[in-house]
Amino acid sequence: MKLYSKPGACSTADHIALQWTGQPYEVELLDKDTLKAPAFLAINPAGSVPAVVDGDFILTQNAAIMGYIADTYPQAGLAGDGSAQQRAEATRWLSFVNSDLHPAFSPLFGPGKFIEDDSQYDAIRAAAHKRLRGLFERADAQLADRPWLAGFRSFADPYFYITLRWAAGAKVDLSGLDNIAAYKKRMDADAGVQATLKAEGLS
Repeated sequence: MKLYSKPGACSTADHIALQWTGQPYEVELLDKDTLKAPAFLAINPAGSVPAVVDGDFILTQNAAIMGYIADTYPQAGLAGDGSAQQRAEATRWLSFVNSDLHPAFSPLFGPGKFIEDDSQYDAIRAAAHKRLRGLFERADAQLADRPWLAGFRSFADPYFYITLRWAAGAKVDLSGLDNIAAYKKRMDADAGVQATLKAEGLS
């Protein structure tokens, strides 16, 4: 299995998940130029990461790739213990990160996609900060009595961790969210996370 990733992008979460499987894999790191080069566009015409190539099978979209990694290497337990309920719980939190949390950063990264009037950019960013704070408060409450979002280490956790790194870079207010702070500290110390960040030049 080969993953195409861009350091610090959401694809870094898939890289962590692959590292957690303990199985062999390849990673090719891309930048803004190689993302749009013909070689990669032949794999993903959208010119975005992540993308996975496994033999003659090509898969894009982060949530789908996480599920594929979990199903390919079930012994890693990234979708739970094999029960429908644990897989659903892991997928619930993967969906929260993929559908709610990740898109909420978009106004910070590219306010021009939402409004042409650049005098309104600060207002858009302020609204995004407020929404992100609310979403992180929800995650903090979820982590109050459990070490992982789903209650067990799952494919939701690497993705959530990457959003915490984005939050730090974007100066999203996470003050007082002690459960998230403890969670991030655990993730920072995780050997698989450390190996991934080193491989992507992020440590």
